[in-house]
Amino acid sequence: MGLVLIIGVGDGLSASLARTFRARGDDLILAARDVSKLSALAEETGAILATCDAAERVDMERLFETVAAADQKLVAAIYNPSGRSRGPIAELDPVKVEADIKVTAYGAFLMAHHATKLMLEHDEGGALFFTGATAGVKGFANSASFSMGKFALRGLCQSLARELHPKGIHVGHFVIDGGIDATQTSDLLAEKENPSNTLDPDEIAKVYAQFADQHRSAWSWEIELRPWVETF
Repeated sequence: MGLVLIIGVGDGLSASLARTFRARGDDLILAARDVSKLSALAEETGAILATCDAAERVDMERLFETVAAADQKLVAAIYNPSGRSRGPIAELDPVKVEADIKVTAYGAFLMAHHATKLMLEHDEGGALFFTGATAGVKGFANSASFSMGKFALRGLCQSLARELHPKGIHVGHFVIDGGIDATQTSDLLAEKENPSNTLDPDEIAKVYAQFADQHRSAWSWEIELRPWVETF
């Protein structure tokens, strides 16, 4: 039991993660660029809310000042944000692509940087979990920014696992291969018409919790999750 930080909180997977880790007895800090929609979730889970743009270095520094001020063992930090600009490469806006990569990959680095410093300082171990996607394993057409960001995220996680596992910090990269049922983006409407084609966010959250419970003699660093009907 301890403190769990979740960055990039909204209505879908991150909300399920908050409820799952709270049910395990952990205290929560929930971070998002706009926390105005999180009051009900915070009341339900007893969480501290923190406004943070994960791609901004100063914001992340302030967030981890809040984490340190909680004066609890940081047992897990979970990174969910990502940026995605769709379209042919010749038509993409370079400014938006830069922002996409910053939020998907650079923000993940910032979380790992600050969380690792805290965990090593107290020499109590912990876990760093990152929400990935199929785009981090294979690049799709018209998805350059998302693929670049998620490939970088996966590479970061590989590097972190090799560096930090021997130091007692468990790194987990979760490849989410398919649409999440609670996601309200227009490109998932077709999947939402047939729930068997989508992932249940509560079930995904259970896997994160199972990862957190792995004995250090048998740690994984990555797992792929997909609906039973998904081709791969």
